[in-house]
Amino acid sequence: MDSLLWIVIIAAIVVAGVWYMRQRTVTATRSLDDSRAEARRWVERLGGQVYALDPRDEPAARQALADASERYTAAGSQVEQATSVQQYRLAQQTAYEGLYYVRAARTSLGLDPGPDLPAMPGQQQAGAVTEERRVNVEGHEYEASPNPGRATQHYYPGGMVAGRPVPRGWYSEPWWKPALVAGAWGVGTYLVASTLFSGMAGMGAWEGGYDAGYDAGFDAGNADNQGADYSGDQGGDFGGDMGGGGDFGGGDFGGGDFGGGGDFGGF
Repeated sequence: MDSLLWIVIIAAIVVAGVWYMRQRTVTATRSLDDSRAEARRWVERLGGQVYALDPRDEPAARQALADASERYTAAGSQVEQATSVQQYRLAQQTAYEGLYYVRAARTSLGLDPGPDLPAMPGQQQAGAVTEERRVNVEGHEYEASPNPGRATQHYYPGGMVAGRPVPRGWYSEPWWKPALVAGAWGVGTYLVASTLFSGMAGMGAWEGGYDAGYDAGFDAGNADNQGADYSGDQGGDFGGDMGGGGDFGGGDFGGGDFGGGGDFGGF
């Protein structure tokens, strides 16, 4: 009798386990299918608006529409390659960004921008450009404006780039792209943002906290340079004593790769 009871209990546990695993598989499959359908819906919406809008001879609208088209291509590729819910959500976010560029193009053409879009991560934190700014950084002029113009034809919908906020607005050039490509902010990019946004209302996370971050990066660069000088002095002395190897502390270690900001200047 006891053996029969144990057999029944074990069989019940096995059946319950099989049922539970099957339910999990069904739920996961349904969630994946729903995510795929939702991502495709937004990508198709973006594609329809990209192909339907004529930028005419408006440079700002043409640039915004080109950025929207780029996001459409990227989102379509992401959907085709996605194999998880999170990957479909990333494709959906890319489509959102493209639709923000479409809204910017419509605005620059004097058209109704259309219905509001879902917020993207970091938009509220990044804030927005609230006034016209023209600054000179290391001999190069940069402009920012809340509106499109002849000199401000590059739109950014606002959000986080390499962990730092870039405010929503129109710019003379996409100065944030080096950080976007490299995944980290260089001193040159920091300097542009600091000069553009210093004292501007509506900057969100930039207000009060940016200069400290820039100073920290600058101090780190100085520390590296000081370390290189120290190594150079020590290497020179040591090499001289040993017979003339004084080039050990040369400029390659403490040179302009970090301190000069030259990685951005050519952008």
